[in-house]
Order: sequence, then structure tokens, then C-alpha cells
Amino acid sequence: MTSQQSFDGFPEGKTRLTPLPATFFSELLPAIDHLGELKITLYAFWALARKEGRFRYLRRAEMIVDRLLMAGLATPGLTPEEALDEALERAVARGTLLKVTLPEGEAYYFLNSPKGRAAVQAMQQGRWSPSGDPQAPVELMLERPNIFTLYEQNIGPLTPMIAETLREAERTYPARWIEDAIRIAVENNVRKWRYVEAILEHWQTRGRDEREDRG
Repeated sequence: MTSQQSFDGFPEGKTRLTPLPATFFSELLPAIDHLGELKITLYAFWALARKEGRFRYLRRAEMIVDRLLMAGLATPGLTPEEALDEALERAVARGTLLKVTLPEGEAYYFLNSPKGRAAVQAMQQGRWSPSGDPQAPVELMLERPNIFTLYEQNIGPLTPMIAETLREAERTYPARWIEDAIRIAVENNVRKWRYVEAILEHWQTRGRDEREDRG
């Protein structure tokens, strides 16, 4: 049996608190079913609350050197970096965090809050950059979740057979099509990959009319 480290309790007197919105408990917490995602979500609230500046963000590079965070994310079969990336990927796919990658490859994470969305918009419009220079040209890419995470969070558990099917879909259809098809399946309450696949096949053979999709 693995020994469990005990907790001595919270100290007396005033302690610094980390604010959490009520929607975290009413909407987000019941939906999260992955321990790493839960830990990185709570870490983001804590870390961002301790930052200063007009826009607050986390960098992947700074999370990797946080020994306590990386130890807490330890997952059998994964390297520490892989465990971190999996947790971040799930938080981004759920919409808790917004991920932006700059041309040099540095990844920045913002809370999906009004201020976080404003920061991403300011970066896209070239009005602000993490370097602090508002005139610095920024070409960025707002990251999209991968197909495995989309499937798990919207359709069901991932099996080896389904994983191979999803890889084939990625080779056949544009990533945006797959995301939109899954969204349509969820909106129609038909959470089956075969339904998603039928939508993709229809678009491929007959062409896609986005106005009709919206309708």
C-alpha cells in the first residue's frame, strides 16, 4: 500500500486566499473527470491571482520549472512534460484556458475570462504582446484541441480502435470540419462517432455549405 502524506491543517491567522468563481463549482468541477486537468485548472487560478499587470498569463516554460506542480502531476507511463502537456491540452479543449503560441514557439495560457479574452484579442490586433512592447508585431495561432480530447470530452471514452479511426479522420478531413461536425452532433444530442463521420462524408461528397450548417 502506498503511504499517503498527511496534511497538518491550515495555519492560524490571516492567510492569502485564491478566488474561484461560483461557476467553477457549479459547471466546471462536475464536468472535469481527469485529475491532471483538475490540478492544472486549480494551479492556473492560484498562479494567475499572484501575478500583476494589465493582462495575466502563464508560460509553459515557467510551469515546467515549478517542482511542486510537476511532482503533483506525476502520471505512470508519462514523462513529467507529457503529463503537463496532457493536463494543459484538456483544460484548453474544455475552454477553461486559452492557449496562444507565438512564432518562436513559446506557449502562453490565459484564463478564459473577460480579461483573458481581451488579452488574446489585443494580441491578435497587435495592440499588446507579452514582451511588453505594444508595437511589437505578433503573428500568433490560437491553439485548437486535438481530435482525441474533443472525442473524449464530447462523444465518449477513447479505445485503441476508436483512436485509429480518429487518426484516419485527421488524415482525410480538415481539422475545422471535424470540430464543427462534433459540435453539430452534440447540439443534436447524437453523441456517436458514426453520426459525426456521416456529416464529414456528406460534406466531402456534396460540398459544404456553412450557411446550411448554421441553419
